[in-house]
Amino acid sequence: MLLSLVLHTYSMRYVLPAAVMMGTAPTYVLAWGAWRLLSAVLPARFYREVDDRLYTIYQSMVLFFFENYTGVQVIIYGDLPKKKENVIYLSNHQCTVDWIIADMLAIRQNALGHVRYVLKDGLKWLPLYGWYFSQHGGVYVKRSAKFNEKEMREKLRAQVKAETPMYLVIFPEGTRYNPEIPKVIADSQSFAEKEGLAILKHVLTPRVKATHVAIDTMKDYLDAVYDVTVAYEGTVDHKGQRKLAPSMTEFLCKECPRVHIFIDRIELKDIPEEQMYMRRWLHERFEIKDKLLIEFYDAKDSKRRNKFPGKSVHSKLSLKKTLPSLLFLGGLTASMLLTESGRKLYVKTWIYGTLIGCLWVSIKP
Repeated sequence: MLLSLVLHTYSMRYVLPAAVMMGTAPTYVLAWGAWRLLSAVLPARFYREVDDRLYTIYQSMVLFFFENYTGVQVIIYGDLPKKKENVIYLSNHQCTVDWIIADMLAIRQNALGHVRYVLKDGLKWLPLYGWYFSQHGGVYVKRSAKFNEKEMREKLRAQVKAETPMYLVIFPEGTRYNPEIPKVIADSQSFAEKEGLAILKHVLTPRVKATHVAIDTMKDYLDAVYDVTVAYEGTVDHKGQRKLAPSMTEFLCKECPRVHIFIDRIELKDIPEEQMYMRRWLHERFEIKDKLLIEFYDAKDSKRRNKFPGKSVHSKLSLKKTLPSLLFLGGLTASMLLTESGRKLYVKTWIYGTLIGCLWVSIKP
C-alpha cells in the first residue's frame, strides 16, 4: 500500500506538467487559428510577428516546467550572444529534451518565438503539434535517399523572402545517440571508417545534407551558426559507462540535476560552401564535440568530469520569463472548460484540429 502511494506520488511529478502542456494545446491552436483567419487581410509581416509572440507564450510555459519546476541547473560555456540573430543551431542529439535545450538558449536571447525545427518526417502526424510546427516555419525531412532537397530549399527560400526571423535547429546525426542500441553506434562508426573519417565515441557520424541545404540557401540571410554540445549530468552508471540520456518524463521527474551546454559561435565565412568540403568541416565539428564529451564523461581526473573545459556560467531563468505565460494559458483553458459549450469546443478542437492537420500535412510538404 505504501509502495503504491510512493509510486503514485512519483508519477504525479510529471503527470501535472504533461497535463498542463498538452491540455493547453487546443486553447493555443484556437487562438492561433483565429489570428490566422484575421490576418488574412493584413500584410504577412503582421501575421508572422503575432505568430512569433504566440509561440513565445506557449514555449515560455513549457520552459516554466523544464526549468523553474524541475529546478535544473543550466550551465552555459562559451559565448552566447545577448542579441537576437538569424542562425542555424547545430547540436548533438541524444533524447527528446534536446528540443527544449534550444528553447533554453533562445529565451536567453529574447528569440524564443524565432525557433523553427528541421524535423523527421514522421513527426508531422503528431496531433495538433505536427501541423502547427509546419505552419510556424518548421521543415519536415525524410532520411537518406528519400531526402527531398528541392522541397527544403523552397520552404527556406520562402522564409528568407518573407524575412522570417530564423533560429533553425538541426540535429545532423539524424537519429539519437542511444547507448542501449549499440548496433546504431557500431553502424555509424563503420560508416565513418569506410569513408576515411575519424571514428567518434560519444556522438554519431553526422549527415551533411540538411545542414548544407540550410546554410547554402540562407547564407546571405544568416548571421552565424551556433555549434552546440549538450551533456546531461547523471548519465553514467556505477561502472563509468554512459547511460541513456533523460526522457522528457524523467527530466520532469527531476532526475537530471544539471545540464551542460557548450556554445561555439561560427561565422559563415569560416564554413566551406561546397557540400563535399562542408561534409568534412561538419565531421570535424563533431570531432570537437566528441572530445568535449570524452572530457565530460571519461576524464581520468575525476575533478574534470561532469563539466566542459573553460569558464562557465550558471544561468538561472527568472520566473518573470515563464510564469505569466503559464497563468495566461492555464487561465484561458480553465475558463473554457468551466462551461458546457467551452468543453464541446475544446473536444472538437482536439478532434477536428487533428484531422485537418493530418489532411494538410499529407497534401502540402
